[in-house]
Amino acid sequence: MRSLKELFRIGYGPSSSHTMGPARAAEELLRRAPELDAARVVLYGSLAKTGRGHGTDDAILSVLGADRTVVVFDADEVRIPHENTLDLIAYKNGREICRFRAMSVGGGAVEIEGEASEDGGEVYPERSFLEISRLCTRQRMRLSDYVFMREGDGIKDYLGRVWDVMNDAVDRGVAAVGTLPGGLHIERKARSLYRGGYSGERDADREKRLVSAYAYAVAEENAGGGIVVTAPTCGACGVLPAALRYCSELANADRERVIRALAVGGLFGNIVKTNASISGAECGCQAEIGTATSMAAGAIAELYGMSVERIEYAAETAMEHQLGLTCDPVGGLVQIPCIERNAVAAMRALDSVMLMRFLTGTRKISFDLVTATMYETGRDLNSHYRETAEGGLAKLYNNIK
Repeated sequence: MRSLKELFRIGYGPSSSHTMGPARAAEELLRRAPELDAARVVLYGSLAKTGRGHGTDDAILSVLGADRTVVVFDADEVRIPHENTLDLIAYKNGREICRFRAMSVGGGAVEIEGEASEDGGEVYPERSFLEISRLCTRQRMRLSDYVFMREGDGIKDYLGRVWDVMNDAVDRGVAAVGTLPGGLHIERKARSLYRGGYSGERDADREKRLVSAYAYAVAEENAGGGIVVTAPTCGACGVLPAALRYCSELANADRERVIRALAVGGLFGNIVKTNASISGAECGCQAEIGTATSMAAGAIAELYGMSVERIEYAAETAMEHQLGLTCDPVGGLVQIPCIERNAVAAMRALDSVMLMRFLTGTRKISFDLVTATMYETGRDLNSHYRETAEGGLAKLYNNIK
């Protein structure tokens, strides 16, 4: 597995796979052909079908220049290696000087067809949670200590920066007002949720309101093109910050405990990314929100100092009950149902940790098994439910609303 620095990426929303990834591919074209005077980028699959709503063309043009770049949306070609595929071609004096095919594989990561990964080498020799848990048991170490051992102490500073960016997104989001861009006329709701307490409010209701407010805050910042952290993607970026922010406030946790929690949350995301997928275009929203829910549950369990077995149980439960979740963004925008879904998932992460406390020792399903199940389920999903905006809410919204 690769470093958590490649899972937790800091950048602008609204989509890691549809804006961050294509922008990075465009930067690679410039790196390979800095002398280009014209460029052509052809988008396929999910990029072609929902790229306009996600701002894929704008992200590419911002890198290559709108005055010399043509972006083509080809939604008909199906013989592609990944659902988020794009061809990039550079020209000089009317002559083609560079061409390559790229895949935006989720979380802002890009792979070039026929070439080794753009990112660094393997950091973790273990690939499954079973391997990791056995090592931790033998050496009597926490999961967070395992991450620090494999990554080196430098990862703590990086995770600290990640936490700062997450908190900044929450703070901006709960203070912001107005309408999100894109044409759906969605009013920001985080501020009203955050300030919506009332006299006699029950603790359980306050928890749901604040967790939801934090999740809305980050998801709305993402939808508005603000700076967020992929956790594991932009579309699911509100789940982990919301759950961890609320629980760290409740527990009065210091920075060291939060960084340890982030390390464990990231570890679960990394396992899914390595052995399955975090791409909604490849496996539906279960790959994004489902993984984010597992990351949040694992992080909270670590924050509370729970055992490796209990942490796995919480993360497994969180994913298990997101299986089959479809990706059907209305208008190709990361707004309906994405923003609300971040809040529901953050609360589900807390519920998974609570449930695990009562049921430890009864578990039958491992995290590795539920990860494999998610991947198989996602590959079996009809393409209409894998970030193409051709099914579900995306299809019916304009006809029934």
